[in-house]
Amino acid sequence: MRYLLTILMMLSGLVQLRADEARLVYMLRLDDEIGSSTWRYTREAVDEAVKADASLLLVHLNTYGGSVVHADSIRTALMRAPMPVVAYVDNNAASAGALIALACDSVYMRSGSSMGAVTVVNGSDGAAMPDKYQSYMRAMMRATAERHGRTVPGDSTSPWRRDPLIAEAMVDPRVTVPGLIDSTRVLTFTPEEAVKWGYADGKAESVAEVLGNLGYHDGVYVIEEYHPTWLDRVIGFFTNPAVQAVLIMIIIGGIYMELHSPGVGFPSAAAIIAACLYFLPIYITGIASSWIILLFVAGFILIVLEMFVVPGFGVTGIAGIVCVSLALIFGLIEGYTFSITQVDASSLWMSLGTFFAGLALAVAAVWYLTSSHGPKWVRRHTDLTAELRNDDGFIGVDMGPARYVGHEGVAVTDMRPAGKVEIDGATLDAVAVMGFVHAGTRVKVTKYENAQIYVKES
Repeated sequence: MRYLLTILMMLSGLVQLRADEARLVYMLRLDDEIGSSTWRYTREAVDEAVKADASLLLVHLNTYGGSVVHADSIRTALMRAPMPVVAYVDNNAASAGALIALACDSVYMRSGSSMGAVTVVNGSDGAAMPDKYQSYMRAMMRATAERHGRTVPGDSTSPWRRDPLIAEAMVDPRVTVPGLIDSTRVLTFTPEEAVKWGYADGKAESVAEVLGNLGYHDGVYVIEEYHPTWLDRVIGFFTNPAVQAVLIMIIIGGIYMELHSPGVGFPSAAAIIAACLYFLPIYITGIASSWIILLFVAGFILIVLEMFVVPGFGVTGIAGIVCVSLALIFGLIEGYTFSITQVDASSLWMSLGTFFAGLALAVAAVWYLTSSHGPKWVRRHTDLTAELRNDDGFIGVDMGPARYVGHEGVAVTDMRPAGKVEIDGATLDAVAVMGFVHAGTRVKVTKYENAQIYVKES
């Protein structure tokens, strides 16, 4: 009996030891279009995995691609993760998805899945972008492949673990890989091809099989999956470049309309709400620096001073517009890089493109709203279509007598200083510019001002 109790206690201790040694696997699903939302999810997932001391980050991929800029940010975050990162391609890792898979330390693919086709295309019609974009993408893919090193570490003559030439062939149809692809097609791997050419470490039909291939067997690991909250989804929506361009349109258009017709109220209210929706999501997540918010507020204050305090349009208004514009652009840059000091060419051009897209939309919106095609309730509150009617107390001035300026005539009555003169056969009221003028004196019209002819002796 004593031996039986000892054995049971040993087994109980062993079970407890195995439970204590269970390793945490943190899983991130990227099943949507690659963009601002998936970039935020990746950043949050990596942070959570680090806090939980996860031994492995598993990226579950099923995407047709998306934004190159956000894919590059995801790539960087995964390569810098302190724990091993494994990609499981469950059906699709196309375009930006292939770049993300290549950034992971290991890749496993489900039967029937595919990975590749990383050519940069135009989002509107799917046409390939000019070669300068393809060149940048080729370099990015090549650098990501080279990061995996060679099969024999430290031996520069040994083969690459992930051949950089193959990575380029996924981008450019002109790249040839002997025995794999000619120069007429963009490379896309099947699971068998990816394993054969070293771009996948194996095939797996489930997450459990992936972990089994990595030495994680039942009972020695637990899986914790990242689930975005409703706030994450809202923030992801408002940090989408298309939505940011619309918000910039409202901010700039509202400020312009308020400058054009100060006191209307609605344009400035719309601009303030749009600014809150623009800056708040990136500020509460720690993306945007406080000085960017302060720069925008300072610019807005300068514009308000220009409208209501400083007469005319000068240094104050221009400085305010510059501050607001810079704040919007810097906010976009930090949204992609998380630090203005880490800006690169792709994030800079993406930020400028989004800003100028919003600016163009603002110009188009202002033109439409203030044109004859725009809503009457908008035009009614602007000076562009204001009517000065007699019923409202406005009096029209006849500018016809202005044609007599420079003409000579005769004083019909004494002018002390007002009186009548005859010019070119017409009798007109007039005022002497200097002194009194007697009737019959020759006079000359010097000016027509405030609906009145002024004359002097000639």
